[in-house]
Amino acid sequence: MEQPKNEPAKGKTVKPVLSQEELEEKFKKTLTKATLTGRWCSIKDGKLGSEKEDQYTILSVKKVGGDVWLINSRIQYGGKDITAPIPVQVKWAGDTAVIIVDDVGVPGSGTYSARLLIYRDTYAGSWSGGDHGGLMNGVITQGKE
Repeated sequence: MEQPKNEPAKGKTVKPVLSQEELEEKFKKTLTKATLTGRWCSIKDGKLGSEKEDQYTILSVKKVGGDVWLINSRIQYGGKDITAPIPVQVKWAGDTAVIIVDDVGVPGSGTYSARLLIYRDTYAGSWSGGDHGGLMNGVITQGKE
């Protein structure tokens, strides 16, 4: 017999739905003084390139208003080490944050667009910068207070 649509199936736990404020506080806590450590690969002519390691340190996260946030980041890749405030949009897919970067200039590096999904203590997404782009993924660890 089919369960009514508004009731959970027997034996299943109902996950509490967080308010928008709770989601945003969790997002802020996950990324403040956090390090994103992972891998990225390029995409060229529809083919994945070899994986390379990268690391991003988030110093602070602040909501500016609406869905606009400012992420103060230290970005280390390809022998570069840049600290910059990055303006982003944060959209929500249920309890999962999606960071949207559209044609944002990074000092000394170029202009980038990206979509980065943040779920629990992991991240995954895609990025592009001018004539190149790729995929990225990894884990999020908290810094010491």
